[in-house]
Amino acid sequence: MFTTTVESSTACALYTITERALIDQALGILETRITRGQSFTNPSDVKQYCQLQIAAELDEYFCCLFLNSQHRLIAFERMFRGTVDAASVYPRVVVRRALELNAAAVIFTHNHPSGASDPSEADKRITVTLKSALALVDVRVLDHIVVGISSTTSMAESGLI
Repeated sequence: MFTTTVESSTACALYTITERALIDQALGILETRITRGQSFTNPSDVKQYCQLQIAAELDEYFCCLFLNSQHRLIAFERMFRGTVDAASVYPRVVVRRALELNAAAVIFTHNHPSGASDPSEADKRITVTLKSALALVDVRVLDHIVVGISSTTSMAESGLI
């Protein structure tokens, strides 16, 4: 089952209604591709999906893509909302949710409202902390995608995971 959690207060404030409709269609296509049994492991698909979900947000969101053992998407969830330059992330909440969903793997993503997609030192530290916490319950961390306004960075592709 695929679920998407969305908060509507500032969702896509940078997009017009027409652009938002096109983004929703693109998300629908990606979600259909994912839920029809294809594994969610193609880095370009993952980055595109994450960018469509959160690039236009005015606040920082930390999200998780929870995956089954074949790396098919169980759920995309916005776990934490921050301000313009930070979001507090609580590992115990992420671990609890991964267990509730019976996830075998997870991909993290968060946006940088400033527009830059380079991972910060804080991004690297929280990724290591979450990876260690999830390893205790046999949940693999596959990637952490940092989303800017017009670009994304995969920490796995960058050799940071």
